[in-house]
Amino acid sequence: MRDRCKDDTLTARLILGKEVSEGIYADLRDRIATLRDKGVIPGLAVILVGDDPASQVYVNMKDRKCNELGLRSFSVRLPESTTQEELLKRINDLNADPTVNGILVQLPLPKHIDDHAVIDAISPLKDVDCFHPFNLGKMLIGESVFLPATPAGIQQLIYRSGIETVGKHVVIVGRSNIVGKPLASIMMQKGDGLDATVTVVNSRTEDIKSITLMADILIVSVGKPGTVTADMVKPGAVVIDVGTNRVADPTSEKGSRLVGDVDFDNVKEVASAITPVPGGTGPMTICMLMANTVKAAEIALGKLERGVN
Repeated sequence: MRDRCKDDTLTARLILGKEVSEGIYADLRDRIATLRDKGVIPGLAVILVGDDPASQVYVNMKDRKCNELGLRSFSVRLPESTTQEELLKRINDLNADPTVNGILVQLPLPKHIDDHAVIDAISPLKDVDCFHPFNLGKMLIGESVFLPATPAGIQQLIYRSGIETVGKHVVIVGRSNIVGKPLASIMMQKGDGLDATVTVVNSRTEDIKSITLMADILIVSVGKPGTVTADMVKPGAVVIDVGTNRVADPTSEKGSRLVGDVDFDNVKEVASAITPVPGGTGPMTICMLMANTVKAAEIALGKLERGVN
């Protein structure tokens, strides 16, 4: 349902990740308390190689959220010169540490390190980013252990905002391994907040506009401001903007501001609901990462209680 402005015009309802994530955090706090009663404090290890400023910001945010929820946070910061062999050894040590339930290697890594080798080295039961081929395969067949944080966050954002997905046409703009591909797999599965008909378009798709206009739910993740304009959106569609781009803005104190991949000001006049940038999908990613870490601790405890190695 579209909201009515003070001047009596209609505009899209805002879908805010912070509001939706609070419900998930409330559930997580109860589960964390149950684990604590059994002597378990979920632990997340985040490995950062190098000093990329954006990566440092993300790592600090994850550390703060762990502390806020009462999770153990293990921050492993390594110099840019770290070899692949040294990094793999650190991962193996964390795999063997029972106090560490989740392992996340902050990407991108320095060019001399093979991302695939690093991801493959993480134990699938500690792969809370869900990048390991084992977890991706389980996701594809609908038997997931974990789901990738950003796609899972988007799905939960849609579901918990009361947006119907069963039989609806979801169009995803972007086919990345981090968002587009896994999100398509998730949305087509059976279950609550799922059961959608999914189309994925990319930079080679002919006449993208004709396809986006068919979307009941349009999800955009390409990393390019203004990719989707108002004339590409079916009236009443739900628009989920996953993009985060910094653009020049002389009116801002910093001289720049964050925008998404969608022409927000004009699209909100067409859509029934839309996520802003920032404040839309962003908070959901860390939320789902925390959820995966708690789930990993629950799995480890269950195996311990059953006497399974």
